[in-house]
Formats: sequence, C-alpha cells, structure tokens
Amino acid sequence: MSKINWHRLFGLTLIDFVTDSNYHVELEQEVSLKKQYLDIVIIKQHPGRPLTPIPDGLEQLSRYNLLTYKSLREPLDEWAIEELIGYYTNYRKLVSSSPALLPTKQFQLYAISTRYPQQLLSQKLACQALQPGVFDLTWGTRLIRLIVLSQIALTVHNALWLLFSGQEHGFVYGDRHYQWHQPSERAVLNQLYQLYQHEGVVMPYTMVDFEKDFTKEHLHLLLPEERLQGLPPEERLQGLPPEERLKGLPPEERLKGLPPETLLKQLSLEERFQGLSPEVIEAYLSKLKNHLD
Repeated sequence: MSKINWHRLFGLTLIDFVTDSNYHVELEQEVSLKKQYLDIVIIKQHPGRPLTPIPDGLEQLSRYNLLTYKSLREPLDEWAIEELIGYYTNYRKLVSSSPALLPTKQFQLYAISTRYPQQLLSQKLACQALQPGVFDLTWGTRLIRLIVLSQIALTVHNALWLLFSGQEHGFVYGDRHYQWHQPSERAVLNQLYQLYQHEGVVMPYTMVDFEKDFTKEHLHLLLPEERLQGLPPEERLQGLPPEERLKGLPPEERLKGLPPETLLKQLSLEERFQGLSPEVIEAYLSKLKNHLD
C-alpha cells in the first residue's frame, strides 16, 4: 500500500474530529510554486462549537496548525522536521497579506508519528516529555509539538490517536470509544484495518470481530425493517414467547389454520355450549342420542 493511504485516512479521521467545530481541516495543502504538499492543516474558524474532547497534545491549538504525519513504517527523522519547517515558511507566506507576515504565534507545528522516533531523539536535542506520548521539541527558534501515537495514554479522549497507534489493542479501544461526528466516515476503519494487516501487525481482533462489534454498537441506527432484512420468518420469531408472537393479531387471525377439533380441546363443556340457545342444544343432544342408538 502506498503511504498516501495512511495519510489520507489519518486526515479523513481528523476531518471527522473537527466536524461542526470552530476548526476545519485541509489535506495535502500545496505550499509552493513547485508542487510540495503539507500533510494536514487544522485551521481555526468561526462559527463552530469548541473542539472537545481534546486528544493529548492538541490542547493549545493556534489559528494555523501544520501537521506532518508518519505512519507505521515511515521514520520521523531530521529531514522530516526540516521539511515541516520549510512547509511552515512557505505556508506562512501563502496565508499572509503581502508584504506583512502573520505573527508566528498564530502558527503551531506538530510532528505526529506512530512509532517512537528513536534515531531523531537520540541526538542532542532539546526535547521535554510532557505526558505519555507527548513532547515539546525545540528546533532552532521553533517549538514543535511531538506526538507519538504508540505511547499515548489509553483513555477515551485519546480514542482518535489510538486508532493509528499501530497496536491491535489501541485500534480496538479507539474503535469502541471514538464518537464519529459523521457516521459515514467510519468506513475509513475498514481500510485502516486492512492496512494494519498488510503491514504485518498482529491483529487477533479479526475483521469478522470488527464487523460484529460495529453492528452491535450501531444497530440502534437502523430502521426496524433494516434490522430484519434477510432474516427468514423462523429466525425473526426465535426467542419470542407465544403471547408476544400473537400480540396485535385479531382473534380470527390467531385461529386461522387450526382444525376445529384442536380448538375444541381447549374448551370446557360449558364453554362449548356458551352462546347457544336451549333449543339448539336440545336439538343437538337429540341428534346425538339418535346417532348412538
């Protein structure tokens, strides 16, 4: 699979995360005359709801937030950081009114990596650990927020990050706790699951399990006729007590198909003659007597 699949799925999930909020996301933003594409930009806008809950590391979003993202097999190395700085320089010029540039405080840089960037951080860099999976990396005059998805805390507000943690338990947790703002976007998880399998990630949580859990968790969104679609009548009725199966049916429908002798067995002698006039009963008894004689 090409890297664009990981990047696009990550971007699409962020688009869902900011839906109806006071931020919006742009993917693969062109930042120069020669085609160069910044992975993701999260831009503050008005109006919109405050962005909540905030995953670890995104607590101090600025007006323009430039993200570089490295997936499971991509290294977050020195060149990736230099490239992010270059994208920032071009993007700042792009969105500023010439000749004045927007203040630097309106821009925040993020380096998001599935794996811990061992080679990068083994260098003598000013890097401060803030919380599990979240670091502040000083690069020249710029402060870059580094988020390592495989080390992020297993909490509900981090469900978005955990989907891309590169770990089976993180994917499962993220799937069960991330609240999609656009339910249709959840389809990206099918592709994400397949990418994990392609990359050789051990996923005891199979696609069958994934689809079963998805169905259980979202069954309430389906109309009654959609829930029953494809089920034969015997399976639809399975588990229902007799009174529930007959509920709402008029008496004639309940009795349809039953032979008279079966119906009569359920009645006492008094009930069988109930509603008949004495003359009719007497005539029936006389006929029965003659038949026996």
